[in-house]
Amino acid sequence: MTTNSDLGTALVTGASAGIGATYADRLARRGYDVILVARDANRLKELAARLSKQYAVKAEVLAADLSSVADLERVEKRLRDDAAITLLVNNAGIGPKGKALADDMAYLDTMVALNVTAANRLAVAAAQAFAARGSGGIINTASAVAIVPEPFNATYAASKAFVLALTQSLAAELADKGVRFQAILPGFTRTEIFDRVGGSFDNIDPERVMDVGDMVDAALVGFDNGELVTIPSMSDTGLLDSLNKARGALAEQLSLKKPAGRFGLAA
Repeated sequence: MTTNSDLGTALVTGASAGIGATYADRLARRGYDVILVARDANRLKELAARLSKQYAVKAEVLAADLSSVADLERVEKRLRDDAAITLLVNNAGIGPKGKALADDMAYLDTMVALNVTAANRLAVAAAQAFAARGSGGIINTASAVAIVPEPFNATYAASKAFVLALTQSLAAELADKGVRFQAILPGFTRTEIFDRVGGSFDNIDPERVMDVGDMVDAALVGFDNGELVTIPSMSDTGLLDSLNKARGALAEQLSLKKPAGRFGLAA
């Protein structure tokens, strides 16, 4: 795919609604051409038509079910082969229907396929392609539950912790390759995701639920500012700095020759 944009093309997964559709809108507004990836081809076509008309950019539909290996490989191939792609918004995923113990295994397996397997494959493919080109950006949608998992569905929280760790590790590995990374950790965000799994915002304090437009706008400012981890609702960035300092201090004690003295095993 050729591009008319100086910014290149952004490939956005989960683009038919919610966070993905909002990213597609905001990036097209900035001047990116966009490739829209999701299962619902009709909704993607409607969005593509609107973006093309409203922002005078190229908007292509790439219908794919990323829980299908064949479809996932097709999107991966596009990331590797299309040199016009300069940004991946790795957003596709599904949320929980309730607590893990009350969920069915088939649904949890699909969650892992989308939130972990697909996210990993596309992030690594984009990282390899962008590193070879010497530039590019990868935005991975994680969640605040990645750092506070206890109150939430275990499989969902674990899947988002995976996305956060994946982002941090890839960013370190490619630090000198010209590739920018960001993990976004939104809290409750007003999208269709709750409706899809039978949930509701009715029992959540409205002061804790962010509009999806506000969330994406804040996340993009964080990306512009070079943040590796962006929590759109966080005012005190010192809290995240403290967490990272604690992680650094802990790293010194994670792998040593002898067990710690507190176990009473010294000879």
